[in-house]
Amino acid sequence: MSTQFVDGAALLHEVEAFHRRFNAFPTEAAYVAVVLWDAHAHLLDAFDSTPRLAFLSPEPGSGKSRALEIVETLVPHPMVAVNASAAALFRAVSGLEGRPTILFDEIDTVFGPKAGENEELRGFLNAGHRRSGVTYRCVGDGSTQSVVAFPSYCAVALAGLGSLPDTILTRSVIIRMRRRARTEQVEAFRARVHEKEGHALRDRLAAWAEQVREQVTGLWPEMPEGVTDRPADVWEPLLAVADAAGGNWPRRARKACLTLVKAAEATDKGSLGVRLLTDLRDHVMVGMDRLPTVAIIDRLNALDDAPWADLHGKPLDSRRLSRMLSEYVTADNEPIASRNIRTSGGVLKGYYAGDLHDAWQRYCPPPPGVPPQAPQPLQPSSEPMPL
Repeated sequence: MSTQFVDGAALLHEVEAFHRRFNAFPTEAAYVAVVLWDAHAHLLDAFDSTPRLAFLSPEPGSGKSRALEIVETLVPHPMVAVNASAAALFRAVSGLEGRPTILFDEIDTVFGPKAGENEELRGFLNAGHRRSGVTYRCVGDGSTQSVVAFPSYCAVALAGLGSLPDTILTRSVIIRMRRRARTEQVEAFRARVHEKEGHALRDRLAAWAEQVREQVTGLWPEMPEGVTDRPADVWEPLLAVADAAGGNWPRRARKACLTLVKAAEATDKGSLGVRLLTDLRDHVMVGMDRLPTVAIIDRLNALDDAPWADLHGKPLDSRRLSRMLSEYVTADNEPIASRNIRTSGGVLKGYYAGDLHDAWQRYCPPPPGVPPQAPQPLQPSSEPMPL
């Protein structure tokens, strides 16, 4: 029995039109990325990894929950989770009912002030990014317990205020939502009326996925120039979907990839340690080869738009500065530490730029106005060294 051929490019355009009726995304790239993510959820076993889709905004009323509602109608086995525990999620993923697509709303209530209480959930979300990801748990009673590996691999879309832990952000396609302007109009979504339309598109996406599954499984999409490492892992499944669909989707997907990857890099300040190193280089120790700790603390805490004056209610002090910098090492592979600095008023403890230089090169983005250097080859050059 033959199945009817599904035009993938045309179908993705229909899915995009469905989103546009109800969602006001901030950029064209966002529509492209979300549509490709919807489709990739039907092809999960064709990929080695699955990107998280993160709808984030600084304020409520920005359309995040509505975005999840529309995605819910288009993906296979949707499971809407609010404050769900890690145990519930990994048992659902490994259950007999079929792998769910997890839609996690109000994620800020999980990774906000109570982040320390939800490390187990963060571990689940991180592990499930890879097809090989599992969550280990002890099963049984007393002395009969055994360690069981529960599969964690599943597609996850998240929505919340603020940001997410770095380990999740780097595994995500990030859509920065915003409140609609008065000129931006969308259709009101009514589940009883519009769910059937979304489900019809979902069923056609499932049929198209079966049609191209073998092709996508062996597909290694060409990445846009400059997209490597973790961003390449994130976008590889979406670009594979675009290439399988054909039409103008391969071009649109790569343009969207570059747009959203650059936007993520522009807003990503890295870890707090990298922020500290960068602020020391660009704002505190400019033109200086050494500086006393007391002066460093004063300058850091005086920086506008910086976190140092209010770290969980307290300003940065010398003890925390020492602890943070000791996580990094000098060019001699020794932990960065304060040393004696002789001043006109006596000997003070402080830091030397030379001790920080290796960490600046390894962890910090290029200084403002300085383009990044091309990577140097690891293999010896065949050209003779100058005498």
